[in-house]
Amino acid sequence: MTKRVNFHTLGCKLNFSESSTLAREFEQGGFVRVGVNEPADICVINSCSVTEHADKKCRNIIRKLHRRNPNAIIAVTGCYAQLKPQEIAAIDGVDIVLGNNYKGDLYQQVLDISAKSQTKVFSCDCEAITTFFAAYSTADRSRSFLKVQDGCDYKCAYCTIHYARGCSRNISIAEAVEQAQKVAQSGIKEIVITGVNTGDFGRTTGESFLDLLKALDKVDGIERYRISSIEPNLITDEIIEFCAASSKFQHHFHIPLQSGSDRILGLMRRRYTSERYASRIEKIRSLMPDTFFGVDVITGFPGESEENFRETYDLLERLEPSFLHIFPFSERPGTPAVDMPDKVPSYISTQRVSKLEELSDRLHHKFVQKMLGREADVLFESTMRGGMMYGYTGNYVRVKAPYDRSLINKISRVKLISIDENDDVIAEIIR
Repeated sequence: MTKRVNFHTLGCKLNFSESSTLAREFEQGGFVRVGVNEPADICVINSCSVTEHADKKCRNIIRKLHRRNPNAIIAVTGCYAQLKPQEIAAIDGVDIVLGNNYKGDLYQQVLDISAKSQTKVFSCDCEAITTFFAAYSTADRSRSFLKVQDGCDYKCAYCTIHYARGCSRNISIAEAVEQAQKVAQSGIKEIVITGVNTGDFGRTTGESFLDLLKALDKVDGIERYRISSIEPNLITDEIIEFCAASSKFQHHFHIPLQSGSDRILGLMRRRYTSERYASRIEKIRSLMPDTFFGVDVITGFPGESEENFRETYDLLERLEPSFLHIFPFSERPGTPAVDMPDKVPSYISTQRVSKLEELSDRLHHKFVQKMLGREADVLFESTMRGGMMYGYTGNYVRVKAPYDRSLINKISRVKLISIDENDDVIAEIIR
């Protein structure tokens, strides 16, 4: 009888690219992939550990899956599995725990396991992570997440990623191009270039991120690229100028800020100042005025005074990014931030999060409002809701129009007419 497998992916785009690659391996081996809420013989969880909430969510999913599928093999991999393998192994129902060094072995480990007698753990939180699990996603018809880099050498004071993902390493440009060509052959039109510290590409091959972008730009069949996230100290003038000149690289950047206070940035061990950050936004905007900027912000970091928070708020209000990804500080065991004095009470962090959320909503609405009346190119997706289809402009404005199956996974020229209550733009198809 054909066995059923489902995948539960937590966290970043990198995890989604890896889960999709693992799923293809199972499907090629004769398994049937089923939805997350359907009965399954194999349940795979690709975990995240960026916050305590992420760890808790993973534990809850494991318990729920075991209740629904008491005889299923449950395999857990990812960052939580790397950092706390024994904690996961102790949860009832878990059969396999694989750290990030062994993620690529997951399919074979599932095939090899015979009896649910003893949990198999292939992970160690003190083990050097050296392997590179090459991955790209194909579950979404219109876009693919292409993993080009993994790990991080930065060791920011609040972060466990360098423990969970290891040192910075990457595939070669030639391998990245080969994978992009496979994505194009599958009919997907857009690639999101992903990594833990994407702009640090080239650390292990002696190549550069700029040369990667130039090579990918030449791949036939891919019409759009987005850079999932890039550190402000790594986004050079040359990268900005290349993206501005390219017809494929979209006017959409995700650049983490974390704090607008130079004092807090220093405590966080970030590698730039607020002035340097602002100069990157201004440089991009000078060449691509319609750019969508996504920004990560942490509030409630130890020592963050009201004045420091106000510096962050004022900088964001001045720079006017398009969207804020807001994180209340989460204490992670083993990081330097754990031992820092002047902890910020949780109720103050919550208040600051609320203020930033209000700012984000206001800035996003203002950005979308400025797009009205313009023409834009939209890549429409296959999902239909309420007779409407949805897609994104090059600069990441979400658009909806009456469903037309012939336009799915094609780039259409539209006119942006009006905004609905969700800040989605109602569009009229031009061609």
